Amino acid sequence: MLKTLVQFYDPRYHCFTFPDYQLVPTLEEYSYLMGRPVLEEVPFSGLKETLIASAIAKALDLKTSEIAASITPKAKIQGLTSKFLLSKAYTCASTNQTHAFESILALVIYGLVLFPNINGFVDANGIQIFLTKNPVSTLLADTYHSIHHKTMKQDGTILCCAPLLYKWYTMHLPQSYLSKEKGICSEKIMALTPAEIVWYIPAYDFGTIIDSCGEFNNVPLIGVHGGINYNPILARCQFKYPVEGKPRDIVLERVFYHNHDDNQGMRQRFAEAWKTIHKKDNNQLGKKSDFVHEAYTQWIIDRAMSYGLPYTLPRLLTSTTPEIPLPLLPQTKEEYQRRLHEANRESAGWKVKY
Repeated sequence: MLKTLVQFYDPRYHCFTFPDYQLVPTLEEYSYLMGRPVLEEVPFSGLKETLIASAIAKALDLKTSEIAASITPKAKIQGLTSKFLLSKAYTCASTNQTHAFESILALVIYGLVLFPNINGFVDANGIQIFLTKNPVSTLLADTYHSIHHKTMKQDGTILCCAPLLYKWYTMHLPQSYLSKEKGICSEKIMALTPAEIVWYIPAYDFGTIIDSCGEFNNVPLIGVHGGINYNPILARCQFKYPVEGKPRDIVLERVFYHNHDDNQGMRQRFAEAWKTIHKKDNNQLGKKSDFVHEAYTQWIIDRAMSYGLPYTLPRLLTSTTPEIPLPLLPQTKEEYQRRLHEANRESAGWKVKY
């Protein structure tokens, strides 16, 4: 399913663009799925951050000397092997050191599942993020950064927390699709209409949305390997706020960089921006509504057409109007039922449009 989803990533607007709608992974949704808040502070940036054995030992209820002796480099980055951590976890479990066991297990999950890099190795980045207890923005950054890099290079592995991305996407799919999960392919996803998408889940709506940070008109995200920004304005439908027309280009500005090739100091600027977080609530976003203006839908359709979707469109777009010839009267009961079914589907399409 994720291989199919990635085909619809739009590198221009940093979102997933389908025939006549867009889906955007957001900080609020990832926060809900992780059960962790987005702290209002500068997230992990990797700037001048080194491993301190005493801080790790304190977090894991282990001896500083044990940690110091076990920190080892792999692929030019320091960290702890999962073999060492798991052996300590087993020891703590057998001696009923519950807090230490759970802390070590959490660190292993951070290093191998949430922020994977090297097999069997929890690197310095995963450890630092674990210590900050503020993983959500970095998880979202890794998702965007990894998919964007793969899309632009047309190869490579998506190096992010794939189970979290999977959970986010299935959250927006209709229940009928989830029961037939193995059968989901690009053609089926293309056939989904905006009326079938699960747009809004109250559980992730905290009343406010992080709309931008610092000097940027959208949200800069700092990942483990680099930075990228995302556009909350494209996620308004996911928070049940009305979308009235094409977003202004200025709020869709694009920034993407790799840590090893950051000639313009973007990582420092991203980190500085997080010192000033701009939020919006319904006073700025308007009364909650399912309304989507036709101009906005048409803008998405135009983008999907110009970008080139990976498969032929198997259905009528919600912003287009078919020519309706005068029909002949149905001759059989089956023909009558077929036409009635088609009329009901057409009616549902008009309800979405208006």
